[in-house]
Amino acid sequence: MIELAAAFAVAGAASNAVGTAFQRKAASASSRGGLRLLAELVRRPFWVIGMCAVVGAALFQSLALVNGPLALVQPLFVLELPFALLVAAPLMHRRLPHSGWWGVGACVAGLAVLLIAAAPHGAVDQAPLSRWIPALCLCVGGMAAAVLLSCGRGRSPARRAALLAAASATGNALTAALLKSASGTFADHGFAAFLRSWQTYGFALAGVGAVILLENALQAGPLAAAQPALTIGDAVVSLTLGMTLFGERIRTGWWLVPGAAGALLIIGGVLVLSRAVQHIVVVPVAVEERDMAT
Repeated sequence: MIELAAAFAVAGAASNAVGTAFQRKAASASSRGGLRLLAELVRRPFWVIGMCAVVGAALFQSLALVNGPLALVQPLFVLELPFALLVAAPLMHRRLPHSGWWGVGACVAGLAVLLIAAAPHGAVDQAPLSRWIPALCLCVGGMAAAVLLSCGRGRSPARRAALLAAASATGNALTAALLKSASGTFADHGFAAFLRSWQTYGFALAGVGAVILLENALQAGPLAAAQPALTIGDAVVSLTLGMTLFGERIRTGWWLVPGAAGALLIIGGVLVLSRAVQHIVVVPVAVEERDMAT
């Protein structure tokens, strides 16, 4: 089922990227805010397409987590970043610099090398409460510590963005772990058991917290500081949770060498992409096309 889980994870990353791009496209054509913005967006086809894609991404992620290890599924969501650029650039009439394509290639190649070297395996859907309690305490405590450190005086915008992004990444990984458990309950025991599971409400709360932290990270400092912490932090914490909660295993020994090389490629690719998006070129739009968009 590993291949099926990988396919669902890639589909989830692509679907989430499409949803984000279409929602941003719809919101960029409005100058309103708050509930008035939402009331306007629900009438826009681009926003509806984006929401359907986001819902599809959640379903794909659930299917991926039911069929495969957390240590495989969450790192594959690194692909959301290059997917988002591939979709958003033409949709928003932007042109990515050549360096950005090198970053995309590095992310994809590094991810392939890392996952082939690690070969995550041996997953189960449930974990005893004796494992969940320390995992929850460490994750929530780590998120709180990162937020407190970001609030200190004299913190540079880049450091604040990185700390808040690390907290958001931890929240994303915890959300995925809770979602894996809740999805397993749904698959094994049905919808009623899913609603009675505490993990169902846990992943909803963790997901909301992760989104709030992400918005603050993007507001606090440059994307070049936030994105690497968000991308790498999610993968590292997910790997740790997968091994400690669900008994997942990865290959060690000399396989750690290509695994480290793949991780470095991903970090380099994310850094290049984070800087490339700051130099995106605006493509002129014909008057007729602009009228159709608005």
